[in-house]
Amino acid sequence: MATLTTLALDAMGGDNGPSIVIDALTQALTTFTEIHFIVVGDEIELQPLLRQAQLLGHPRVTLKHASQTVTMTDKPGYSLRAKPDSSMRVALELVATGEAKACISAGNTGALMTNAYFTLKTLPGVLRPALVSAIPQQHEKFSLMLDLGANPVCDSETLFQFGVMGAVAAQEVLGIQQPRVALLNVGEEETKGNDVVKATAVLFQQSPIINYVGFIEGDDIFANQADVIVCDGFVGNITLKSCEGLADLLLNNIKDNIHEHLLTRWFVKLFYRRLQRSWNWLKPDHYNGASLIGLRGVVIKSHGDANARAFFSAIEQAVAETQRDLPARIRDCVEQVLLEQE
Repeated sequence: MATLTTLALDAMGGDNGPSIVIDALTQALTTFTEIHFIVVGDEIELQPLLRQAQLLGHPRVTLKHASQTVTMTDKPGYSLRAKPDSSMRVALELVATGEAKACISAGNTGALMTNAYFTLKTLPGVLRPALVSAIPQQHEKFSLMLDLGANPVCDSETLFQFGVMGAVAAQEVLGIQQPRVALLNVGEEETKGNDVVKATAVLFQQSPIINYVGFIEGDDIFANQADVIVCDGFVGNITLKSCEGLADLLLNNIKDNIHEHLLTRWFVKLFYRRLQRSWNWLKPDHYNGASLIGLRGVVIKSHGDANARAFFSAIEQAVAETQRDLPARIRDCVEQVLLEQE
C-alpha cells in the first residue's frame, strides 16, 4: 500500500471561520485519495463541524488540538512570542518535524511569514522567502508574480534570488520549460528605474540559467510578456490589490448600468454575460493560493476572506508543490547559482 502524503490545515485562520476549511476538506478528500489531512485548531469548535460533515473518525483525517488562534489584527512578532500553541504555529511545526509535507493557512499574512521563517528556516543560500502567486494572462494562461508582500524592502541580490526561485516554480508548477523572467519597472529602457532595479537587471543579464527578457511596465503585467514577474513586496502587493480593485469596479459599473439605466438591449446583456464568464475565470477562487517559497517546506497562504472553493484551490496548490517537491528543486537551483558566483 502506497504511503499517504500528509498536509496540515490551519482551520482557525481567515475571516470566515473553520466551516469553510471543513467544506474544502470534504471536496479535497474526494479529489485527492492519496492525501492524509491533519486539521489543526480548537477541537471543541472543530469536532461538531467534522461530525456534521461525517468526517470525524475518517481514516484520512486527523484532528490536532491547538489552544490559540492568530487573529487578523495580531502583529507578527506578538503572534510568534505570545501564541506558541496557535493553530498556525502548530501546523507549521508539523511541517518542520516532517509529520506533514505542507501547511495551508488563510490566516494573517505577516504572522504566517514570521512564524514560517522562525519555524521552518530558509533553504541553504536563500536570503529571504517570497510570496508568489499565479496571475492571469491573455488567452487564459498564467504567470507567476513575486514578491507579493512578504518583503517590502529588497536589495538586488534578494530580487535576483526571487527571479531564480520564481523560474523554478514556473517550471515545476506551470510546466514552462524556459520561463521568461522580467523585472517590474517604470519603463522598458535600461536607464529607467532605481538603483536596486538596475543592479538586479545586471545580475539577471549575467546569469546563464535565467531567461531574462528585460523590464516590464505595469500596463503589460497581464499581456503574457513574461512567465515570472519580479518586484519587491511593497510594489507587488499594491499592484495586485490595485488590479483586483479595478476589475471589481469595472464589472460592478457595467452591472449597475444594465440594471439602472437604459443599457437593456440584448447585445449589451450578452456582452455582460460573456464578461462575467471571463471574470469567473479571473476570480481568485479559481487560482487562490500564494506560495511562500524559499523555505524548507511548502507553505500556502490562502486569501483571508477565502470561501470553501478558494481554500480548496489553495489545497490544490499545496498538493502540486509537494508532488513536485518544489523546495528541493529551488534548493538545487540556488546552490547552482551560488556555485557559479564563486
